[in-house]
Amino acid sequence: MSRPDVIALFGPTGVGKTDVAIALAGALRGLGENPVAVSADALQVYAGLETLTGVAGSDQRALLEHRLVSFLPVDAEFSVGQYAELAHAEIDSLVADGGRPIVVGGTGLYLRAALTELQLRPAPPAEIRSRWMSELDRHGSPALHAVLAQRAPWAAEQIEPADRQRVVRALELLDIGELEPAPEESELWANHVRRPTLLIGLTMERDQLYARIDARVEWMLAAGVLDEVRRANAAGASITARRALGFEDLLASDVDAMKRRTRNYARRQLTWMRKLAGVREIDVTGREPEGIAGEVMALWSGENGM
Repeated sequence: MSRPDVIALFGPTGVGKTDVAIALAGALRGLGENPVAVSADALQVYAGLETLTGVAGSDQRALLEHRLVSFLPVDAEFSVGQYAELAHAEIDSLVADGGRPIVVGGTGLYLRAALTELQLRPAPPAEIRSRWMSELDRHGSPALHAVLAQRAPWAAEQIEPADRQRVVRALELLDIGELEPAPEESELWANHVRRPTLLIGLTMERDQLYARIDARVEWMLAAGVLDEVRRANAAGASITARRALGFEDLLASDVDAMKRRTRNYARRQLTWMRKLAGVREIDVTGREPEGIAGEVMALWSGENGM
């Protein structure tokens, strides 16, 4: 039985994806493989936000190369369409050169963009983007969300008023006639992929996951994340960079809100994960990365009925 070209690890923030990827890389090397991690995270692309976004540290990257991290300045905007082109190029290049891509991430849309050919909506004309960004600066995100609620209530219901990027994006798409209700069977949950892929979803008992998230936020604070965010803000962080979990909360010195928002996001990630076609869930509660990696290797090798 042929082994899948790609191994993908998905799961909520704080579940330990990077540690599992590193352990998996060690196991793959034992079989003569050349593993390389390809990040599927919307915010880890930004240089200068490594602590906040949880980019693998230098010691971790010494054990496993990570691509598509820390390559954009914080004032740059970035889209899933741009990411998809880069991710496809990295994955295809690795496979062509005999490498083994391990796609690692917690941004569901970016994971699907890396693994599939999504039909992505077009970028708006520059003048429309400029107009709505000016409106955002003058009136704020909640006011624009109210405009969206008047024009497309069904869309506004799916977006939090404080989510600056999604509010602006929805209004832009309305202006160019591209915002429509999502079909019941979205291509996001279809089972097609560009290359044969083993998709692993890591889960954890909720109380333990939330405790890990809270501890991770405390570690970030000790590691200087507040200064990191202040530097990014002073450098003119883009609307997309500012979506990093905790960015606005830290600027407001509201650590409790950051923890709460991160726990809520983890819950949404788990909901997203369980909609993914073909995902093989592994409960990692109380387990070491090496044991988890061994289970992934068995699935990849077809020993568990793939």
